[in-house]
Amino acid sequence: MRTTKWGIPTLIEAPDPEESAKLCRKLGFSFVELNMNLPEYQHIDVPLLRSVMDSYGVYFTIHLDENMDMCGFNSRVADAYMQTLLDAIRSARELNVPVLNMHLSKGVYFTLPNKKTYLYDMNREHFLGRVRETIAMCEEAAGGEVTICIENTGIYALPFIQEAVELFLQSPLFGLTFDIGHDHSAEGVDKPLLLKHKDRLRHFHIHDALGRKNHMVLGTGELDLPWYIVLAEQNSCRAVLEVKTAQALRESAEWLRERQFI
Repeated sequence: MRTTKWGIPTLIEAPDPEESAKLCRKLGFSFVELNMNLPEYQHIDVPLLRSVMDSYGVYFTIHLDENMDMCGFNSRVADAYMQTLLDAIRSARELNVPVLNMHLSKGVYFTLPNKKTYLYDMNREHFLGRVRETIAMCEEAAGGEVTICIENTGIYALPFIQEAVELFLQSPLFGLTFDIGHDHSAEGVDKPLLLKHKDRLRHFHIHDALGRKNHMVLGTGELDLPWYIVLAEQNSCRAVLEVKTAQALRESAEWLRERQFI
């Protein structure tokens, strides 16, 4: 019996939650990952989403704003991002959302003649202090009812980012999202840290990739997709089929069915 629950992302062509839910059900999937980068989801409309859940028998996960950075040096900006994160956690609890997906920011860097110098690396005490504050505030807001999964974005080779991930994983509130295309496009720099903590994998973003191109229809790139899907199943992870059009979703879902992954 397959243990992985599959979902779809919010599409540019159909950002409305009801349209997303219809497509999700038509594909035979379980959930929609709401994308807070979109203007439609700057505010989580709990009554509307609850109605959609009841009508279509799907549930939601939440992809937090990719620009979110609680560690910045401007405290007003950082605090606003923190409040946005806490508001999303509270909405997630109301909707029984199991997973919030979060990117980490590497911050600003200066390009010197022979290297990039990252300000968070130069000011690591500030950076890691803010990470600790984020963990504490999220734990209080979450009440043990949701999981926040940190998504890899090709930056896990940076030592200060590795240290931040290790700090987050000291809390049971946090897990890991394995975005397989991001790792491939970054030449595999994220995979060692992810596999070191594979027991903390909770969420996957599945799409094919070719060189630095990703978010491709399954079977059209060069990834060993069955290896990643089996890894997701071994950890009973959810998986978002993270291609970006309805047609790409249909074609990728058919690829999964032909190989009996769903």
